[in-house]
Order: sequence, then structure tokens, then C-alpha cells
Amino acid sequence: MSVADWDTEFTKYRSSPEFKLLNPNMTLDEYKYIYYMEWTHRVWGRVVGLSFILPAMYFVARRKVTAPMAAKLAGIAGLIGFQGFLGWWMVKSGLRDDLFAPGSHPRVSQYRLVAHLGTAFLCYTAMLWNGLSILREQRLLKNPTNVLKEFEKLKHPHLRSLRRSVGGLAVLVFLTAMSGGLVAGLDAGLIYNEFPYMGVGFTPPKSELFSSFYSRQADGSDIWWRNMLENPSTVQLDHRIMATTTFTAIMALWVYAQFSPRVRAKMPKSVKRGITGIVHLAWMQVLLGISTLIYLVPMPLAAAHQAGSLALLTGVVVLGSRLRSPRVVMATRGMNTVLRPAVKTSPPHKAT
Repeated sequence: MSVADWDTEFTKYRSSPEFKLLNPNMTLDEYKYIYYMEWTHRVWGRVVGLSFILPAMYFVARRKVTAPMAAKLAGIAGLIGFQGFLGWWMVKSGLRDDLFAPGSHPRVSQYRLVAHLGTAFLCYTAMLWNGLSILREQRLLKNPTNVLKEFEKLKHPHLRSLRRSVGGLAVLVFLTAMSGGLVAGLDAGLIYNEFPYMGVGFTPPKSELFSSFYSRQADGSDIWWRNMLENPSTVQLDHRIMATTTFTAIMALWVYAQFSPRVRAKMPKSVKRGITGIVHLAWMQVLLGISTLIYLVPMPLAAAHQAGSLALLTGVVVLGSRLRSPRVVMATRGMNTVLRPAVKTSPPHKAT
């Protein structure tokens, strides 16, 4: 951009609540840094969206995928578009006029931030799950005999509880990541920078956790949920509790898989490796979280901690995919491949 363009953009920023209340001494060079960060994020988001939507349109138009998969691709494309809208909606919340009021802190709404983050996680998870399903079906068609033996193990009743536990664990990891989004949105990581204590005890005083300051109703009927979602002290405690619960659940899953003879005997090797993998990811994420807190949330550590949450969710989703029982059509197709003599070259397989 030209010098005049930069002056125009910087003038717009100087009229924002963030500049007037937080960064009144910011120079043009400093503004360029945050401008390029935001610009890169937006351009990268568009590149990611187009890199999915354009190939998806091609595969659907050329009938390279089945109707159910086409519907899934359309759903993911819709999520990508919705994600872009949420990003705009989130940024807009940081430009409200009421943020100029005394005592206000100019930042985007933590609710909209979590909505933006959550949609990104859901979109990624949907892509990952469907991609793993396609790869699994391709593996079945290439080596049906061995894969069908693995499927027989997965149908065993002893693995049913393990499969349900992994599904619940995926939800727990996702909710913990979203509680981390609330921490980021409220800058709650900048208080109580020690672990495991929060001040003189494991939790702050009850009067601080459920302060009437955050209530907007005369009768105080909203004091509980507003403190849970808007009080930085309570939000940080919530995140600690959820993170500890998630870590404990992962370790309990590992113990169950390791020391239950019936479960261990029926688990495929890929499932055993998957459980070991999420244990390693969980330890890494705990160490990153504690380090981020005690070092006052430096940007590299904070980014690594957020990436760690996505890595942990990825590990759990991969494990869930490995534990999933095959669909009837999938198992039947594999059995037909085993029984059918390989006389003719089969047509290209459509992803389902």
C-alpha cells in the first residue's frame, strides 16, 4: 500500500476503542505489524476455504463421490462459509461504542470468539473424520482379508464400552478447548499465574468466584451463569477443572485398556498405539498449559497451547475412527472383494 493508504488505515484504527484506551502511543510501524497479522489470518482463511470448496465442487459435479458424501461435503462447505461470517461478527464486537465507557475493556466478545473457535474446530473435525473414513474404506478394498479380521475384533462386546468412552472423551476435549477460548477472550490467563494454587488456596474465595459485580438482574438471578462465563477468576478455575478432568479421563482410559485382560486381548494394534498417542499428547498439553500460565501467557506458548488442544482432539478422533465398527455396506463390499475372483479390472471406486 502507498503512504497515503497506510495513513488512511491508521486513522481508522485511531478512532477505535482499542487504540484510545489500550494503545494510545502506538506508532504506524507497530500498527503495520498487527495489520499484517490480521490480513494474513484473513487471506489464509480464504485460501483454506477455497482449497476445500473448489475441489469439492469438482468431485461432486463429476460424480466422483456418492450422494451421501456429496451431502457431507456441502455441509462442510457451509461450515466454512459460516466460519467466515462468525469471524466478521467477532471483530465487529470489538468496535462497539459502549467500549468507550469508563471501566470498559476494549476487546472482542468472548462469546463470539468461542463461537468462531468452536466452528473452526467442528469444521476441522468433520474434515478429519470423513477423510479417515475414506482412507479406511480404501484400505479395506486393498487388503480385505486382514482388515475384515480387524473388524471382527472391533465387533466384540468388550470393546463397546471403550468405544463409548472415546466418544465421550472427544466431547470433553472439545469443551475444554472452548473453555480455553473463554480464558483467552477475557485475558483470564493474566491472573493467578501459579499452579496448582490460585492465591492462598486451590480456588479463589467464593465471594470472588460469584461476585455480584457481574450480575445484570436486580434479583441476582443471573449471578451464577454470568460469573461462569464473564468473571476471569471463575473462567480460569473452570478451565483448570475441565483440563484436569480431561487429563484424568485419558489416564483412566489408558489404565482400563492396559490392565483389563479381556479388552487388551481384543484391541487391534492400531487402537493400542492410538491410546498411547493421546496419553503423550495429554502430557504435552498439560505442560504447555502450566508453562503458559506461569510465564504470563507469552504469544509463542499460548499459540502452542492452542495448537496442542487441536492436536489432542485429532488424536482422540483418530482413535475413535480406529475403534468404529464398520458400516454394513462397507463390510459387505469388503467380503465381496474377498469372494470375487480378480478377473476384470474394477472401475474407479467412489468415496462414500
